[in-house]
Amino acid sequence: MTTKQPSSWRLGSAERRALLLAGDFSVGLLALAISLAFWAASARWYGFSWRFLSELVDPWFYLLPLAWMLLLVDLYDVHKSADWRRTVRGVAVSALLGFGIYAVVYIFSEPGSLPRQGVAVFLISASLLTLLWRWVYIRVFTGEQFRRRVLLVGAGTAGKMLLRVIRGKQPPPFDLVGVLDDDPDKQDETIEGYPVLAGSDRLLEIVAEQEITDLIVAISGTMQGSTFQALLDAQERGVRITRMPVVYEELQQRVPIQILEADWLLRSFADETRVSGFYELVKRVMDIIGALFGILILLLMLPVIGLATLLDDGWPIFYLQTRLGRGGKHYEIIKFRTMIKDAEPDGTPRWASENDDRATRVGRILRKTRLDEWPQFINVLRGEMSLVGPRSERPKLVEHFQQHVPFYRARLLVKPGITGWAQINFSYAATIEETITKLEYDLYYIKHRSLWLDLLILLRTPATMLGMRGQ
Repeated sequence: MTTKQPSSWRLGSAERRALLLAGDFSVGLLALAISLAFWAASARWYGFSWRFLSELVDPWFYLLPLAWMLLLVDLYDVHKSADWRRTVRGVAVSALLGFGIYAVVYIFSEPGSLPRQGVAVFLISASLLTLLWRWVYIRVFTGEQFRRRVLLVGAGTAGKMLLRVIRGKQPPPFDLVGVLDDDPDKQDETIEGYPVLAGSDRLLEIVAEQEITDLIVAISGTMQGSTFQALLDAQERGVRITRMPVVYEELQQRVPIQILEADWLLRSFADETRVSGFYELVKRVMDIIGALFGILILLLMLPVIGLATLLDDGWPIFYLQTRLGRGGKHYEIIKFRTMIKDAEPDGTPRWASENDDRATRVGRILRKTRLDEWPQFINVLRGEMSLVGPRSERPKLVEHFQQHVPFYRARLLVKPGITGWAQINFSYAATIEETITKLEYDLYYIKHRSLWLDLLILLRTPATMLGMRGQ
């Protein structure tokens, strides 16, 4: 007889994220100790002593573990962290970014004022130790004995959509034991690979038999009074109850617009998306500072990109196009030209696609690395755009999408951004289906936007650029 794992050991998303943070911080401290020991050994006249720590080591050096955790921000998604290949790639990108940022700072610093070996040893040690720790995490803490045991209530449209999402996650985010549904035609059937165990009248019985820790409710219509009471009784016994859209958002990090009603839009975007004046003020200050810094880099890049564009396809270097901003206000976006002249001779907007035949040779590189977006910092400084927000679109395309994509105009509730939640999670959309997916990411951002989410997107953007995921 096998021993059941205690429910207190079964980790949810919050517990997993806390475990990852604690492990990475411990790894960072160990890497810091290794780098200090190496540095002290090379500084023979100091040695590893209090004099060395207080006089030779600058205070900022002790903040390297926190800086390393910021570089790893993309790996605190509990679903990505369970994938070894994505973990290796994430750690490699973080190390490259760390070396790159320090190289830029070192070049512009006073000669001999910054330690090269100490930082290099820290980054190498942190990378190797993080890989070791994350390997242990994947081997041990993503196993069945640490996963939550879940029961889905409702096998209608919403339930089936969620089942498809869960089935596509490897490793699985939790153990889905089965489904409950009151439809007699679904009893003893298998839906999306999961069994329909019974109706809601047996909910409490199955919760006890299967040691269920979580219930996901995917009932979009009217709920029976007995079902509602059973859910309350299960909650009183310590079972977590979550609505399907919440789980969908957590797993996909986007909003399930295809199953939503107009009243959800009002609840979510009229009530839940109100932000404070403090957020708006700080966001604008961040935009101005970021825009000034971006324009400075733009001036440094301009001679190289401008000359390459001229040699490849001649004038012009920049490209102006009318876009819709916040509230549907028109403005002229500024980008490096990446397509041939007269790419749309009939004036009809066309989707950008992977390996678009209209792109120039230099343009393909600019689009892959997203460097073509850099002149938009001028739009940010003007207040027409923000550093973070949905991708701006042309008026004709917005009019077209409104007819085919539900809630599409809701993305105009905020300023468009140079980067955004959809941009770092999804590439350019070339079909209506892909546009729906991208809108789900945009609405997720609008619903959950905060200074932390803005910072998270900004920190993840360089990895997107290095990953060459543009089109």
